[in-house]
Amino acid sequence: MGIFSKKSQEPTLQTADRPVPQHIAIIMDGNGRWATRRGMPRYAGHAVGAETFRTIANYCKSIGVKYLTVYAFSTENWKRSQEEISAIMRLLGNYLREALQDMDKNRVRFVFFGDLSRLSDDLRELCELAQERSKTYEGVQVNFCLNYGGRDEILMAARSFARACMEGKANPEDLDAAQFSSCLYSAGVPDPELIIRPSGEIRTSNFLLWQSAYSEYVFTDVLWPDFTPEDLEKAIAEYNGRSRRFGGVKK
Repeated sequence: MGIFSKKSQEPTLQTADRPVPQHIAIIMDGNGRWATRRGMPRYAGHAVGAETFRTIANYCKSIGVKYLTVYAFSTENWKRSQEEISAIMRLLGNYLREALQDMDKNRVRFVFFGDLSRLSDDLRELCELAQERSKTYEGVQVNFCLNYGGRDEILMAARSFARACMEGKANPEDLDAAQFSSCLYSAGVPDPELIIRPSGEIRTSNFLLWQSAYSEYVFTDVLWPDFTPEDLEKAIAEYNGRSRRFGGVKK
C-alpha cells in the first residue's frame, strides 16, 4: 500500500536519471472547474482531486522528493459556499484518519502551515495528532497549507518577532532574513525549488510569498484532478532546463 494511498500499487514511470528538487510545492487548483465542466457539483471535483494528491504524493516519495508542500485551503477559501467548504474539510478529515491508522508503518512526517484555530475541534485535533505523532519520523515530509495565506504568515511572523523584542528576547537591529524565516510556519524547511500551478491560472495566489523568492514556477493548463505523474515529470524537466542564478550572473 502506498504511504498516502489506499490503492495497492504506486505509480511508476520509466524516467532517465535526472536531478529531483528536494522541495516541490503545488497549488492544487482546478477541482471546482473540473467538476463544473462535467455537470457535477464543485465538491465532487475535490474528491477526485484528493485522489490525485494521493497519487502525486506517492510518486514524489518514490523519486526521492524530501519535502512536498500543498496548498489545501487558503485564508480566502472561506468565501466559498458552505457546502463546498464542508466537503473539503470532510475529505481532509477522512484522509487524516486513514493516515493515522498506518502512520507508524509509513513514517511520513506531517506538518501544517496555517492558522488551525478556525477549524472544527475534531479536525484541528486530527491535524495536531498527526503532526505530533510523526514529528520524529525521517524521510519525506508533507506540509499541508491549511487556512493558510502568505500575507497572513508574514504578519504572524512579524508579530511574533515584535513580541520577542518587547519581552527583551530579541533586538530589532539584529533581525535578518534567517531570523525572520525562523518565525514562519516553515521554520527549518528549505525553500521550495519548484512550485507547480495546474489549472491554467498564472498567479501565485498568496502562496509561500516569502519562501518563493527564488523558486522556479511552472504553470500548466491541466486541471488538478487530471494531473498525473507524467505532468509532474514534465514540470521537473522544465525546472532542470532552467538556469538558477539567484540574482547573480551565470559564469
